[in-house]
Amino acid sequence: MKAGLAKGTRDFLPEQVRKRNYIFSTIREVFSLFGYQALETPAMEQLDTLMGKYGEEGDKLLFKILNSGDYLKDCSSEELQTASSQNLLKKISEKGLRYDLTVPFARVVAMNQHLISFPFKRFQIQPVWRADRPQRGRYREFYQCDADVVGSNSLVYEAELMQIYDMVFAQLGLPVKILINHRAILEGLAVQVQAQDQFIQITAILDKLDKIGQDGVRNVLYNLGLNPDQCSWILNQIEKKKIEDYQFNDHAIRATEELQKVFHFLKSYSFKNELVFDPSLARGLSYYTGCIFEVVPTQAKMGSLGGGGRYDNLTGVFGLKGVSGVGISFGADRIYDVLEEANVWPDYLDNTVKAMILSLDELSLEEAMIVATHLRSNKIAVEIYPELSKMKKQFAHAEALGAEYVIIIGETERNEKMYNVKNQKTGNQERLTIDGLIKLLS
Repeated sequence: MKAGLAKGTRDFLPEQVRKRNYIFSTIREVFSLFGYQALETPAMEQLDTLMGKYGEEGDKLLFKILNSGDYLKDCSSEELQTASSQNLLKKISEKGLRYDLTVPFARVVAMNQHLISFPFKRFQIQPVWRADRPQRGRYREFYQCDADVVGSNSLVYEAELMQIYDMVFAQLGLPVKILINHRAILEGLAVQVQAQDQFIQITAILDKLDKIGQDGVRNVLYNLGLNPDQCSWILNQIEKKKIEDYQFNDHAIRATEELQKVFHFLKSYSFKNELVFDPSLARGLSYYTGCIFEVVPTQAKMGSLGGGGRYDNLTGVFGLKGVSGVGISFGADRIYDVLEEANVWPDYLDNTVKAMILSLDELSLEEAMIVATHLRSNKIAVEIYPELSKMKKQFAHAEALGAEYVIIIGETERNEKMYNVKNQKTGNQERLTIDGLIKLLS
């Protein structure tokens, strides 16, 4: 059997895991700084929890899980002969892999509302799955790092989330542009051209503007049923870059007032990255109702590195009415790819152990165990080379692991309890007692 991976998935070797954990820990620390608490949900959800929350296209990208055992046992011969996947779906699949972390979060809030103090702020760092076509920066299994708050309509939280985006990417050393818009502006566009019933479709089309361009969007809008004047008005409108330019109806006016308030809350904050109003920003997911956000790198060719927005009705489908929420997500896998391409990782990620202990004879190998125990009891990460190989081979292994120091133990060191230690970067060597080693390596 030839070993292989499922398309759109990846293995992560130790060096890659260290780099990914660096991303996760950076994001986690900033989330915690703003008072968000950790939450986890199962990889699989009831299929009816997921279906209908992401639009028609999202439903197609959900990974459905076949029922256990004979999953066709409840299907009649007539149903099987129709060969309709939609008709069969409810009979053969009750669960699916989560598509994002927001819908499961809404379910958790609805199920545990009596145990939660609102406003409730949570963060979640877990994998999600989408049956998308694999390509650069787009995977079928990938991690999302989400922060959401539910139970408040306050635009303070939109402002906080923009700060979180700015702080995380500044700490990662990754220059980005943070884009902000409002769904009511997009809804206002549809209302103004008397196509409110097609608001969701228009939004999904505008979301592809950066991929297919104005001509592509114009053609799709025309095929949707809009006339040339309607198409031109929408495209001309989203070319305007000032918030105050969007006063054409009540929907847009409400949106501009909220956006201006978010910017007002942020006037005392000094951004390391650029926060930009972008009226073409649409965000394809259908559950957004207010401010929406997206983050794009400024020095790399890659899609968005994060996104999010306000959703007023998501918990309502689970029986909890009138609870507004807002959240953001970081695409950890894309962030990893951009950082890898730019090679801006901290140097300390190269070091898996502080020191490697090399032994010259069998008795010295026993001494190495004693030394290692003392160092580990002082929280110093060390490794022992387990065999009596040539020094060249032992040194090569220490270098491969990124050990900052090498401790060499032979008969003299063993008898005198003075251990030869070499700095792998500078080449400096000295002889130290166990207390000296602890002081040097701590």
